[in-house]
Amino acid sequence: MNPVTSIARPLALRFPLRGSQLIEASAGTGKTFTISALYVRLVLGHGDELSRFGRELLPPQILVVTFTDAATKELRDRIRTRLAEAARFFRDEIPAPDALVSELRDEFAPEQWPSCASRLDIAAQWMDEAAVSTIHSWCQRMLREHAFDSGSLFTQSLETDHSELLGEVLRDYWRRFCYPMDGAALAWVRENWGGPAALLTRVRGLFGREFEASAQEPAHLILSVLEQRRAALVELKAPWAAWASELYTLFQGAVAAKHVNGRQIQERFFKPWFDKLTAWALDEKQEYLDLGTGFTRLTPEGIAESWKVEPPQHPAFVAMQALQSALERLPTPDAELLQHAAAWVSARFEAEKHRRAEMGFDDMLLRLDTALLAAGGERLASLIREQFPVALIDEFQDTDPVQYRIFDSIYRLEDNDEQTGLFLIGDPKQAIYAFRGADIYTYLRARKATAGRWHTLDTNYRSSVTMVEAANHVFLSAEQREAGKGAFLFRDGKDNPVPFQPARAQGRKERLELDGQPLSALTVWQLSNEQPVSGTVYRQRLAASCASEIVRLLNAGTQGRAGFARDGQALRRLLPADIAILVRDGKEAQAVRSELARRHVRSVYLSDKDSVFAAQEAHDVLAWLKACAEPDVERTLRAALASITLALPLAELEHLNQDELAWEEQVMKFRGYRGLWRTQGVLPMLRRLLHDFKLPQTLMARSDGERVLTNLLHLSELLQQAAAELDGEQALIRHLGEHLVLSGQAGEEQILRLESDEQLVKVVTIHKSKGLQYPLVFLPFICSSKPVDGTRLPLHFHDENGQARISLQPTDALIKRADDERLAEDLRLLYVAMTRSEHACWLGVADLKRGNANSSQLHLSALGYLLGAGLPLSDSAQLGEWLKALVKGCPAIALQAVPEPDDTLFSPPLKPTRQLKTLLPRRKAADHWWIASYSALRIGDGITASGDSAPDTPLAQKLFDDERPETQAARDPLPGTSDLHRFPRGPNPGTFLHGLLEWAGKEGFALAASDPEGVLDTVARRCNLRGWQAWIKPLTDWLLHLLQMPLLTTQGARPLALAALDQPNQYRIEMEFWFASHYVDVARLDELVRAHTHDNAPRAPLQTTTLNGMFKGFIDLTLEHDGRYYVADYKSNWLGDDDSAYTDEAMQASILEHRYDLQYTLYLLALHRQLKARLPGYDYDQHMGGALYLFLRGSRAPGQGVYFTRPPRELIESLDRLFQGQSQAALRPGEFA
Repeated sequence: MNPVTSIARPLALRFPLRGSQLIEASAGTGKTFTISALYVRLVLGHGDELSRFGRELLPPQILVVTFTDAATKELRDRIRTRLAEAARFFRDEIPAPDALVSELRDEFAPEQWPSCASRLDIAAQWMDEAAVSTIHSWCQRMLREHAFDSGSLFTQSLETDHSELLGEVLRDYWRRFCYPMDGAALAWVRENWGGPAALLTRVRGLFGREFEASAQEPAHLILSVLEQRRAALVELKAPWAAWASELYTLFQGAVAAKHVNGRQIQERFFKPWFDKLTAWALDEKQEYLDLGTGFTRLTPEGIAESWKVEPPQHPAFVAMQALQSALERLPTPDAELLQHAAAWVSARFEAEKHRRAEMGFDDMLLRLDTALLAAGGERLASLIREQFPVALIDEFQDTDPVQYRIFDSIYRLEDNDEQTGLFLIGDPKQAIYAFRGADIYTYLRARKATAGRWHTLDTNYRSSVTMVEAANHVFLSAEQREAGKGAFLFRDGKDNPVPFQPARAQGRKERLELDGQPLSALTVWQLSNEQPVSGTVYRQRLAASCASEIVRLLNAGTQGRAGFARDGQALRRLLPADIAILVRDGKEAQAVRSELARRHVRSVYLSDKDSVFAAQEAHDVLAWLKACAEPDVERTLRAALASITLALPLAELEHLNQDELAWEEQVMKFRGYRGLWRTQGVLPMLRRLLHDFKLPQTLMARSDGERVLTNLLHLSELLQQAAAELDGEQALIRHLGEHLVLSGQAGEEQILRLESDEQLVKVVTIHKSKGLQYPLVFLPFICSSKPVDGTRLPLHFHDENGQARISLQPTDALIKRADDERLAEDLRLLYVAMTRSEHACWLGVADLKRGNANSSQLHLSALGYLLGAGLPLSDSAQLGEWLKALVKGCPAIALQAVPEPDDTLFSPPLKPTRQLKTLLPRRKAADHWWIASYSALRIGDGITASGDSAPDTPLAQKLFDDERPETQAARDPLPGTSDLHRFPRGPNPGTFLHGLLEWAGKEGFALAASDPEGVLDTVARRCNLRGWQAWIKPLTDWLLHLLQMPLLTTQGARPLALAALDQPNQYRIEMEFWFASHYVDVARLDELVRAHTHDNAPRAPLQTTTLNGMFKGFIDLTLEHDGRYYVADYKSNWLGDDDSAYTDEAMQASILEHRYDLQYTLYLLALHRQLKARLPGYDYDQHMGGALYLFLRGSRAPGQGVYFTRPPRELIESLDRLFQGQSQAALRPGEFA
């Protein structure tokens, strides 16, 4: 590397703010600090003729891109703080926040400082609109803001999890291509694919790849390939039946003649070989052949080794060398079928997203990339360059080809356009996110495109001097060794695009000490064995030793013997939160957490890959849901009760088997859960289940209890969210089952949540630890590895040009290439892991084997490669030589035998406690708070509504308000009449009449009255749905008459007809109201209404209660007429057999019987409050019209079925005060002036 260097000034001040530039920032070298400094310089227009940008910029013009929402928030806050502090320093309000800002101010003339401060202040205040975002959100913004130029839809919804849609598309593929199969094709699919969920995991990795998909239907393709396979197998088997017989005779003769090694060639060995060969050769359908050691013994080399005389020659010996590989290479439809499925599913998936106007995270990038590469792409690129003349891309080592193409299309890296700025900041040594699609080879292309414009941040501010020295030594020894390919496996001759350059150390002010002596920065624990050990043994031993060492250190910290010393200050004791254990996966985490828990050390696990659906709790919740959905099914209920998470004692489960009453009790309990699920939802149901089985108390007593409980609550929330879009219990059960199958693909909301934020030992995956730092870091399992063996398809690798490729039929050479890339990433993971430590790091080292083989596999791990340049150990003893060579010349590294684990427990320091004074509440505890309505007021011994609840909709209120049904009432109209006296009675018919008037109001009363045909059509449609065809004509005539009928109000007022309400905003239908009720005594409310209405006529009293909370309702019709405001309510009550029954006295009696007086009074109170708040100069006497009750069946009576009333002002104002909780409400009517 040829970095631009300068001794005089820090890089942040001399960095050229123009063209395309690359900053390589090693771990802990202040990358975020540098980015914020460059931002300040861009705002100020700082620099000389060679380094400054052409003009001063403001936050909306500077694009800053990073890769996570958390990093975006942190970066935005850091930049804002930096701008604000710099502004205050330029005004001399505060001392210099850091030396760099001080040096920056010195490069401006003092008379410029006020203007600089002003500009920095403006930028700080403008940071809310700054373009600091993730790559995905920025791409979405560009597609939206440049919709015309990008050819994208103006409105597209972002769907963060498309797994449901993808699963639906997979099922479509299965129905389309697999359901019609039969015979051999169906058998192959069932054996190899199983079902849509299993197929999804295999084709997902093929999406977006270019390959030739077969044009044949899958069924035809399978049959064709199977026929080729059968023919190839027949040809392969042809000579073996005869050869097996010949070889058997040959071996018998050799044994008899004692020409062979008797220990290696015995009839009990070779007879089964030839029997299996013969059976296999004679059976046309048998493919599998297992000869065990026969595959090697029956080769020329094996025969030569076993024969004492000149070995015999036979064509079978030569053929046996290739037989196993020939069987493996038999034609199979798997690759072509997967390509067909991937092509079809991918195309349908994209089409569905376009149809729904949805985008996933990847779609944002792909669509912007497509737009930039299209015919109008240059115009779009120029618009984006004008909008963001400068872009800073953080964590660029985690980029992928699409992201690189986007920025290259806009800023043209190789052109180095000095009218713009593109600054790429990253560290290829920390490129560890290949599983997310990050591609280090893309970074290397950018590095090549910016050749000659490389800059380096090489001073570590995170770790102690000795820790930096130790990390440097480990990697530098591999980098300088002639054997191998450098520290990171990229060296090819003299070219090494990812070199290791030792970092310089700033050091730390505090020191880690134990008993007054500094601890070694890097401690290497060697597990000595004569033979390689298995991964299981390695995990168990190192987990126990690691936990024991942590207990030793923590107990020393408790005793004041271990901690962090600083000159002139007391020792800060070592705490659990100072320690992190870095692991690769959940299996390693569980091993070490179990050992810690045995020693009373609490820990917390952090991972950015593990899905909550992969946890055991998810499987148990599925069993619970099945039991709750069908509690009478014995099998599902027993499975739920026997689940691991409930952990019921075996004795209790056996008791349920023997005691029928106990079993019935559980059945009834789960029936209750089903009822709760149906009425309140799955989340309340699961919470009830957890508490009924006392799981919170039980789990908190377990070492993993917090983790389990966190998972259960997390799953409950996810299921509640999903239930909002699913119909019924079984749909939710299927939803959870599908997610369990796809648990490897975790959406962001499915990642395991942190179970505790206490100060605990942290067990963290190395991927999750990136960007973090810890005082002490343990890497107990750092020698573990997962070599690529070609069994997991598709195989991912890069070709000679660094282009990403996949293979479904990998060769040995491709497998080797893929494994080299795996090892290279493991080396980068090791670098990330070691550089998390501030003071000390521990490595657990052992010679490992894999599977049943006894050969050493250590060289396939990252640390093994650094120690031996990729060469395998000759024997396990050689590991000690490698480690001694590593330690030599570096006092910061100590080599020790793995500590013997012990059972010493951690004794945390007792927290000092003191008796605190009892806290007393400052306010009175809230009384019962509820939402009430007229429909929820209890009258006499009955009730007008369903319990105390207020109706949520106008329809629900109508059902409560209307009279009860009369089953014996006549149902057919009299011939030639249009009255409604024989119309069905009850809530549903009443709601039907309300619905007709509501429809007329929505259409416009005047418009409906002038369109008899439209009225007839509407009435007919609604009657036909209910089987009321005989009522179509009567109801049509009734509705048209009612719309034109003049409604009488106060004496002397101009009559009002509904059809005359033709002005904008003259009326509102179903107007909803809410107002507060403060400790309203319902008895006092009833007393006031009775005293001021209907001459204090007797009526049923309200039951005593208190309204405290909100009061709500829906008014059928609110209208304005001649400057006065009215409420109207439609009543379908049946008062008699003909029009003569609808007198004023009868209507008033019905109103008092049903206590409609309360209803209209409260409606007028709501209208009074609204007018008082909204109508200038409002006066009750001048503006309030009153209440109209329309008894719909009496519209042709002499009084037209209209009852009008207008309560006195005193009543409404008294009620207003009463609901406000004021004492004036107690005044009597005569006491008002």
